[in-house]
Amino acid sequence: MAELLWAYCVLRGDSGADVTADTGASVERIEEGGLAALVSHVPESEFAAEPLRRNLNDLEWLERVARSHEAVLDGVLRSTTIVPLRLCTLFENEDSVRRMLERERPALERALAELEGRQEWGAKLLVDPAALRERVKAPGAEDDEPAGGAGAAYLKQRRAEREAREEARAVARELAQDVHESLAAAAVDAVTRPPQNRDLSGHQGEMLLNAAYLVESARVDELREAAAELEARYAPLGARVELTGPWPPYNFVPSEPLLV
Repeated sequence: MAELLWAYCVLRGDSGADVTADTGASVERIEEGGLAALVSHVPESEFAAEPLRRNLNDLEWLERVARSHEAVLDGVLRSTTIVPLRLCTLFENEDSVRRMLERERPALERALAELEGRQEWGAKLLVDPAALRERVKAPGAEDDEPAGGAGAAYLKQRRAEREAREEARAVARELAQDVHESLAAAAVDAVTRPPQNRDLSGHQGEMLLNAAYLVESARVDELREAAAELEARYAPLGARVELTGPWPPYNFVPSEPLLV
């Protein structure tokens, strides 16, 4: 059966990382110029250009492959610094992998040096919109019925609701900014991403912040403490801070086409 090579990540050639213990994946090292790529053999019948295009539209197939890819990366992260490669980075043979390592060596070495001793962590800020509006309800929204009867009262109620929504949006922006700045203070780099689709991620509430932070390993506890303090501070507004990691540092590698 004809095969291709699926590449997971690049690491230093002198790293002795073992990734097979937890994942069970058959992973091999291909070395060149002081660097190593971790790869697995995959069948062309499933991963060549045409079948791959079909499979990428199969969500169950894509989820299975993505989970396998991430499992290998998570295993390597426990013991060494890596530059993760994007999903479906495929090569024809070992020589093509070696040529990639040689061609991309300057960028890969820069990335490994930048990521050494650092971890990527993700943070999401979620709020209960109804609880937030209730907490910042516009003053006067519950005054006695105004002159003019039921019609005037209805218009006043609508105005108060609109003002409460506007105030809630302003508070939400300030809340997200404070959380991001506070977490970024414990990091060496930070990026924000668009909020995730609720239907796809399954999260509860409105996502106000979706960010990633590159943190010195020695400061991870500081990041955790900051997240806990922020959640306690804003819990009365129906907010929660979800901190997850460490993750493969996709958000902090160079922007060369191969690496993102």
